[in-house]
Amino acid sequence: MDRTLAADLARLPDLLDATRRAAAEALATLDERAVVPAAPGPAAPGPAAPGPAAPGPAAPGPAAAEPAAAEPAGGPEPLPEQGHGTEAALAAFRARWEPRLSASAGPRYLGFVTGGATPAALAGDWLTAAHDQNSNSAMDGAGQDLERETVGWLRELFGLSDAHTGTFVSGATMSNTTGLAIAREWLGERLGVSPADDGAGALGPVRVLSGAPHSSIAKALSVLGLGRNALVRVPTLPGREAVDPAALDRALADTPGPAVVVANAGTVNTVDFDDLPAIAALRPRHDFWLHTDAAFGAFAALSPDHAHLAAGLDASDSLCVDLHKWLNVPYDSAVQFTRRRDLQARVFQNSAAYLGPLGEHPDLVHLTPENSHRLRALAAWFTLRAYGRQGHREIVERDIACARALGTALAEDPAFTLLAPVRLNVVCFTLADDPDPARLTALREAVAAEVFVTPTVHEGTAGLRAAFSNWRTTRADVDRAARALRTAAREIA
Repeated sequence: MDRTLAADLARLPDLLDATRRAAAEALATLDERAVVPAAPGPAAPGPAAPGPAAPGPAAPGPAAAEPAAAEPAGGPEPLPEQGHGTEAALAAFRARWEPRLSASAGPRYLGFVTGGATPAALAGDWLTAAHDQNSNSAMDGAGQDLERETVGWLRELFGLSDAHTGTFVSGATMSNTTGLAIAREWLGERLGVSPADDGAGALGPVRVLSGAPHSSIAKALSVLGLGRNALVRVPTLPGREAVDPAALDRALADTPGPAVVVANAGTVNTVDFDDLPAIAALRPRHDFWLHTDAAFGAFAALSPDHAHLAAGLDASDSLCVDLHKWLNVPYDSAVQFTRRRDLQARVFQNSAAYLGPLGEHPDLVHLTPENSHRLRALAAWFTLRAYGRQGHREIVERDIACARALGTALAEDPAFTLLAPVRLNVVCFTLADDPDPARLTALREAVAAEVFVTPTVHEGTAGLRAAFSNWRTTRADVDRAARALRTAAREIA
């Protein structure tokens, strides 16, 4: 064994403890750190790395091992010919890279829709790496059993029936892609062909209808060979991002043959919800597959006051829910549900002697694009086991309350205007006077140390989004964010 590797193995408990201390310090300082650090300027390379570590007692905390250094003027460091061990790597990371990382796990990172990692989820994720399971095969089946139990808990959490089966995937884009791949096979079933065997061209022209689809839908259609041009935008309700059911009815009537409808349970800009029961009610007149993108909107089901928004999720033929958003598990984690696991296995089955037959209950290797599948379910299992429905409902309801508080604060300030009502956990807003993209960029940059928001365009107007989905966020964070935004708005006026 390599000398340095052997030395690390001998000191593994000490090295893990040093890593634990580094992680604990990073999490303890989330509140004080800049949410998005300023870009570093050029600097000279840091000091040379120490020689290989020898077995012995743990060294002091790695923070003091090397002084902080910005990106070297010469660019990325070359690959070391000889390594210097975990302790030196940890010190180099903390000096060179950690200061540049955003506080995206913290309470005022309000860009995109970004959760953090609850204490239990973090523990589960650490153990995921420690046990390093490839949970795709029943030949080593504990991981598959754990995933199935976790999927059952999630199905219950979102009010889905046992008709839905689920699998873990890497994120909403992969969940949408998997769901639409099953929809593609359903289209083939209706037309008497199998795209999994014969290719997407066997289907002929395909229409995928949606009111305000997320960008990942077009990406999925490109990957699946259906083409971005298969996506047909259906008119939405006036002043809304929710599809007009009457317009959808007409579009389906004009569609020759079976179609795919992509519904939204929470649009990314304004968290608008399609009327899923009204869409499902069109089925007696039209032949379509209903895929619902509920990446974070599904979590409305946890709140009694907002569960009506997610009514009808169970009618979906396939369903996307992103877990590294509002479940607050680490990246990357999402779940994909479907009523047609048989079609799912037809698409993703993997024939190899070492995998065994497909069987009535397919191994996970036959259900997603991934042959290798880390035990993502463990972090979700930990946080659900630790906090239950009640704990996660509290996170959802607190984030909703925080979003409404920020929306109220901005609506009352003449410098801002809301672009849409705060329906759930996203505040979509802009500058009241001259909402020019350059001015909005200046505003974002001015507040980046205190709060991070992302740009958007809503109904032709440039704006900003603040999305609340972190388990740490409180009203005090809202007050800090509002104060920073007000101050910056006056500075750029």
